[in-house]
Amino acid sequence: MSAAKVDVVKEAAALLSKMGVSSDLYQGGDMASFSPVTGEQVASLKTVSPAEVTGIVEKADTAFRAWRLVPAPRRGELIRLLGEELRAFKTDLGRLVSLEAGKIPSEGLGEVQEMIDICDFAVGLSRQLYGLTIATERPGHRMMETWHPLGVVGVISAFNFPVAVWSWNAALAIVCGNSVVWKPSEKTPLTALAVQGIFERAVARFGDAPEGLSQLLIGDRAVGEALVDHPKVPLVSATGSTRMGRDVGPRLAKRFARAILELGGNNAGIVCPSADLDMALRAIAFGAMGTAGQRCTTLRRLFVHDSVYDQLVPRLKKAYASVSVGNPLETSALVGPLVDKAAFDGMQKALEEAKAHGGVVAGGERVDTGSANGYYVKPALVEMPKQVGPVLEETFAPILYVMKYSDLDSAIEEHNAVAAGLSSSIFTKDLQEAERFLAADGSDCGIANVNIGTSGAEIGGAFGGEKETGGGRESGSDSWKAYMRRATNTVNYSKALPLAQGVSFDIE
Repeated sequence: MSAAKVDVVKEAAALLSKMGVSSDLYQGGDMASFSPVTGEQVASLKTVSPAEVTGIVEKADTAFRAWRLVPAPRRGELIRLLGEELRAFKTDLGRLVSLEAGKIPSEGLGEVQEMIDICDFAVGLSRQLYGLTIATERPGHRMMETWHPLGVVGVISAFNFPVAVWSWNAALAIVCGNSVVWKPSEKTPLTALAVQGIFERAVARFGDAPEGLSQLLIGDRAVGEALVDHPKVPLVSATGSTRMGRDVGPRLAKRFARAILELGGNNAGIVCPSADLDMALRAIAFGAMGTAGQRCTTLRRLFVHDSVYDQLVPRLKKAYASVSVGNPLETSALVGPLVDKAAFDGMQKALEEAKAHGGVVAGGERVDTGSANGYYVKPALVEMPKQVGPVLEETFAPILYVMKYSDLDSAIEEHNAVAAGLSSSIFTKDLQEAERFLAADGSDCGIANVNIGTSGAEIGGAFGGEKETGGGRESGSDSWKAYMRRATNTVNYSKALPLAQGVSFDIE
């Protein structure tokens, strides 16, 4: 399983250089960047101040005013070129994601593939920004709706998907005629620098895009607040914790700006008596342990019917005990590190609370990989007597709480009895059970799956959730409408002026 020893500092510098990032941007700055793989500091980035945000947004606004007049298919050409550049740098950017976010190689590459896929989607969309023609009650009239570019789009992203989230927003926003200002997580700024470098390569090939079409804000919370509060940013798409959303949402509402909020997700699955247990086992294992439990769609709660509990749960325990944990840059381990010590401490606290509520914990201990500041853990499976205590909260770590159920209606009620509402799944061969789960009184999540896990959404569908998940939607389907403004147009091509609703107003 071992491979050659990796110097994360040298490798980060080599990857950034290859993707066109000047060392001046990540050396000698005032913000330290660390790799969770070893806990080492790998860079010192130059940051912007909150006061500098205004100039950056003004530049983005100027770019928007020029870009909105470019025909949408032409705007799509820029995103097509971005997709080409991402294909060319997929291996390098995927490796940097692993180095900076701690993802195993296949997940790092998979995240870049999401970027490529959304570019493909957006290019096609550039010829489909369609409105409706609407039947009108007035003869000699035509009524229709038209979609126009919105303005500067702010993007605030989280560490766990450091590049894909930007692309879900930016590819659509740019095709829709907007400019983008991106404030990445302080924990993953290097991948943001790399993406900006790749985007600038696409712009150079495109030839005549306005300067400032996509810009970066490297900085702390205060910088993000300045972006959220700026009057020339009509939309902010923010991904992070529910606590963050409680701050961002009201600030945007105060100035009547739009919000796309992608927040917490205490996701659950239900295993029914007829379930294919082999399929369920694989889906549960990836959903709960993938990305070391640091996905917003991670499976965190599992309700297993009492008739199959003793068949499935021992197999899950065996999988948990045998899963490989290790350095994703040097080994073929399936589970990499937690992002930092705070994540590890949060996990241990949740496990202690679970024990206090009668939970039986398997796993959860720290794994020694030879890096004192790298926080690797065995994923934890916790058998709970009922849904209580930490089960009701999202802990951003690989903890799966398992509970028995005997009645599907009761299981769905428990499934929905948490604050978040992002992703969900049911495992069954029974059509009635599947449809019950998907019905209006079934899963209350934005994503509801049958016979697949909670993680691994495709970009073709709108991504997002309900309740404390924020209600926003990104990526596919008709999510593009969030990045545009709608105008209803009525054209009178007759020689008369009939009024709507039969109103009579004769002034002669």
